[in-house]
Amino acid sequence: MRGRKDGRMGGRLVAGVDLGSTGIKMLVVDEDGTELVLEEIPTPWRPGPGGTADLPAERLVTALHRLVRGAADRLTGRRIEAIAIAGMGESGVLLDAAGRAAAPAFAWFDPRGAEQVRALPEPIRAEFAGRTGLPLGAQTSAAKLAHLRDGGLRPHGHRWLNLPEFAATVLGGRPSLEASLTSRTGLLDQDTGEPWDAMLAELGASRELLLPIEPAGTDLGAVADRFPAAVAGARITVAGHDHLVAAEAGGAIRPDQYHVSMGTAEVLLRVVDAPLGYAARARLAGHLINEVRHVVPGKHVLVAGVKTGLLLRRALETSGITDRAGRDRLDAAVMHLPYEGALPAGGLSVSGARNDDGELALTVRTDGATPAEIFGAVLRHSNDEISELIAAIDRELPPASSATLTGGWADMRSVRRARERVLPRISASERSQETAFGAARIASHLLPAPA
Repeated sequence: MRGRKDGRMGGRLVAGVDLGSTGIKMLVVDEDGTELVLEEIPTPWRPGPGGTADLPAERLVTALHRLVRGAADRLTGRRIEAIAIAGMGESGVLLDAAGRAAAPAFAWFDPRGAEQVRALPEPIRAEFAGRTGLPLGAQTSAAKLAHLRDGGLRPHGHRWLNLPEFAATVLGGRPSLEASLTSRTGLLDQDTGEPWDAMLAELGASRELLLPIEPAGTDLGAVADRFPAAVAGARITVAGHDHLVAAEAGGAIRPDQYHVSMGTAEVLLRVVDAPLGYAARARLAGHLINEVRHVVPGKHVLVAGVKTGLLLRRALETSGITDRAGRDRLDAAVMHLPYEGALPAGGLSVSGARNDDGELALTVRTDGATPAEIFGAVLRHSNDEISELIAAIDRELPPASSATLTGGWADMRSVRRARERVLPRISASERSQETAFGAARIASHLLPAPA
């Protein structure tokens, strides 16, 4: 796909779905890359006490029908020929022998499973990061499966689908696992790509829990005729983990480049040609950095995150700013301040950006802590966290020489100014929907060659 400059609509249509933590988006483009329709609805989480959030399967099914119908209604007689689904990792659905969801999907940020992680046998705790490439914690799918096991739902006799893969079956596709999503479950050995049998046994499961892994972009069938005619019959595929799909939206990223996606989480991504090995994964996990499989077959990625977007959003809400106009005014106010702010040293401090935190904590020791000062302080605090992540990555790989900044916060001048302090040679993407566009690019590979 390449961008057209004449603005005309032409060629066959494809769609990318971004199943995100905040919203579910469907972007329809033509095969030259012209964006035609963007439909978006909130992700219908069911919130609970203590920061818990889950997604009953019927809620997701209803949401997908609503999303697809809304996009189809705006196509005025045209039809989509292929659709790819990207989305969040860690969250998934446990299916019974009849293919029905046996439990809701837990959000990746849901704290359930923490107790079970602490109770894991010491050999598994010691090996987890080196084996799986993930820090040991409640965020992993394995932790959620352990929580279900202790609640009486044993995984034996069930099958696991990551959330985008389950969404593909809702559209009519066959069940399948994709590598980048399954890499984030805590159930795979990253060196071999095979299930980690010790972890499965601890959960009370066998290798039957996991279907064979297929590459991102594999044709999984056609959209069922229970969907609108503008979509029915379109080929279906899974694009993979959202941040990784976004990274490939503009073409392959270079090994010496950071791709930085700024949504609710801010994710720094580096591509490597092969696994770094057990010892390197264990070292990186000590800094909450993942080494997992990419959406590009054969490639691996380092994924480092901070909760910048979450803290920025909470800073806005604390200041009573809830609309784009207010955000733009705040951006201008931050830019009128020096990067370091204008308060006395130590007058305002922030914490919470670390990837295992997310609780915005402000300590104000002086007057003049305006919304602009607070917003700037959050950016400086997240810069400090990012600097530590980059230092850890630089001990494993040659330093990066450039970075691409994408996502919903990247259009703020204050954000770009802050990141220029810690990232090399920044450029910013002009697309607002990197993940959905990247998924649409993958969907376009399912189109038959023109006659």
